[in-house]
Amino acid sequence: MKVYLDTVGCRLNQSEIEKFAREFRAVGHELVDLPEKADLVVINTCTVTAAAASDSRQKIRQASRAGAGEILVTGCWSTLNPREAIQLPSVARVIANNKKEKLVPDYLQIDARDIDLESVARLPIPGARQRTRAFIKVQDGCDNRCTYCITTVARGKGQSLSIDHVLADIQAALAGGAQEIVITGVHLGSWGRDLSPKLTLRHLVQTVLADTDTPRLRLSAIEPWDLDAEFFSLWGDQRLCRHLHLPLQSGSSETLQRMARSTTPESFARLVNDARRIIPDVAITTDVIVGFPGETEAEFAESLAFIRGMNFARGHVFTYSARPHTEAARMPRQIPHSIQKARNAKIRSVLAEAAIEYQRKNLGKELSVLWERSQPIDDRCWKHDGLSDNYLRISANTSQNLWNRITPVHLQRIDSQTIIGQVLE
Repeated sequence: MKVYLDTVGCRLNQSEIEKFAREFRAVGHELVDLPEKADLVVINTCTVTAAAASDSRQKIRQASRAGAGEILVTGCWSTLNPREAIQLPSVARVIANNKKEKLVPDYLQIDARDIDLESVARLPIPGARQRTRAFIKVQDGCDNRCTYCITTVARGKGQSLSIDHVLADIQAALAGGAQEIVITGVHLGSWGRDLSPKLTLRHLVQTVLADTDTPRLRLSAIEPWDLDAEFFSLWGDQRLCRHLHLPLQSGSSETLQRMARSTTPESFARLVNDARRIIPDVAITTDVIVGFPGETEAEFAESLAFIRGMNFARGHVFTYSARPHTEAARMPRQIPHSIQKARNAKIRSVLAEAAIEYQRKNLGKELSVLWERSQPIDDRCWKHDGLSDNYLRISANTSQNLWNRITPVHLQRIDSQTIIGQVLE
């Protein structure tokens, strides 16, 4: 059987389809790069925003129009909207998040114990979801109660995977040629709290670095209240990428309170200052929500000024959209879309300026880059695109294909928000 895998949304969703890929391969099925080639399509959906939910439905319709034989739908959007999902064209089955772990054996009607994963490396998925970096799921669910977030409803309570499970997954990815491991979860910073004995994310990172030959290890988003200055001493190991994604959501203390975020602008700033003091040239990236219910002009101005002062290396800006079953959807003083749109543009402008400034600070330096995309320009030249350990997007031309290799690069100039570099190897 030929199988096509696709996903919308977070890195955790990417990690999950990478697991599906390994399981399908283990029992002899072939992965293909386009839905029209597939007997079976599996789509992992998202509903964190209205746009993500729309993208999920569109993915399903596109796969059906392409001629996919059969479509399985899983993930957060379909878990919360199973009746709507099953009515979409070519959808044969909807698998809720709490049944996702057994999606492959249940569909194939085999015992999960009969899937021999030890004999199959975790290889990149062909097609649009191909990644040189391996996304490793270490945790699922969330016990936070941010008032805007639907994830706790769709994913359930926080659950940590065991160290042995995580290490086995990483070793399979390394056997498949992965040069960078990204550990990810819904609430990554809570890893280990529900295990017995209780452990911490710090312990997990130390174990991965000590017990594997991972060339590069990257952490996905971590809530700022889960970290302290002591955590940053882990970066004494140079394999740990100098990149922290710390979701801020707002720079206004009043807005953060309505969001039920367990942080303040002051504590967030202290954490960032500690990280920058201990980790040289660390990239601090973030997420921001604009137009949250009740966000006054004064609160927005406070948030804008705070974000400008933080000098982030990069940031994602989300226009608030009410998600069903969340407290924020029932709050008074919902912000008109026209105001949300204007505020989004202002925050994006500030973050874009900060990103360019961070790029400029790195010009002239030599950084290691993992080449994620490579394509021939002619028979003597290859164009490459990749990420440095501190999350800079780098482009370079060479005489050979360097895909999935880490090489030293001298950063020369900026062109359209991408740094142009010269490969030194």
